Amino acid sequence: MKSSKHILIAALCALGLMGVLALSACSSTPEADSEQASVEETETEVEVEAEEPVGEPVELQIFAANSLSKAMDEVQALYTTEHPEVAFADTQYEASGALNEMLNGGAYADILITASKSTMDTAVEEGYVDATTRFDMFTNDLVIVAGADSALDSVELEDLASGNYTLAVGDASVPAGNYAKQSLTTTDPQCWISADGAIGKDCSGQEGTFEGTPLEGLVTEGSSVGNVCSYANSGDVDVAMVYSSDVYRFGGVKIVSVVADDTHKAIVYPAAVCADSEQAQAASEFLEWAFTNEDAVKIWQEWGFELA
Repeated sequence: MKSSKHILIAALCALGLMGVLALSACSSTPEADSEQASVEETETEVEVEAEEPVGEPVELQIFAANSLSKAMDEVQALYTTEHPEVAFADTQYEASGALNEMLNGGAYADILITASKSTMDTAVEEGYVDATTRFDMFTNDLVIVAGADSALDSVELEDLASGNYTLAVGDASVPAGNYAKQSLTTTDPQCWISADGAIGKDCSGQEGTFEGTPLEGLVTEGSSVGNVCSYANSGDVDVAMVYSSDVYRFGGVKIVSVVADDTHKAIVYPAAVCADSEQAQAASEFLEWAFTNEDAVKIWQEWGFELA
């Protein structure tokens, strides 16, 4: 009898265990599985969002030398695709001296990029920029150009001393014009006379005269390199002195010679974060990216600029 009881109890236990397993299987319905998968998917999305935070919206105002306009527009567009939280206000492109005048008048900017060291020196001295953020960004070449349809194929710096060519250069506020006048002091005879008698790299190229030189009455001065290029393009003058990058930027002109580097100061574009910038960190990050990003560097080079 005892043996039969033991067998009965074992059978009852087995049936009970099977019932528990059946109930457990029923509790795992398709709806429950779907809910569990949804929870796991949501948790995964939260983890991804945590790994890719979007920064606070930032708007940067840039003051840049005229000659940078086309290249800078492309670089800014590229930057916003990679940094959607950053936008750019209407970038101001002017002659470097004019940019300093705007800052002196109270205009706001986050970044200043000039086309000469002297204009950035002024910005530092006047407190327009944070001197600790200053660095040399690009270099450029000074060239003599003629209209694309001109019969002129070669006009060297010394040829201008013959007095046989009309010429366009930038005025005192245009760095390209300053470099041109520095070079014109090195010809024999001199084509431009500095107010202090300095020659070449030793003069500023800002104060002086064409009077009493072979170019007296033959020079047209423009308030921007764009104007200077247009004078050559239209045939108003035989030749003009501008940057090599201006040939890419404006078109309509061709290079007839490259001016020797030793006749003028090095053509350098310094950049700095403005002293009153409310977005100094974002401004600094953009400048570093613009100077180091491989695609940005390609854009600068396509427009005729080389990294300093």
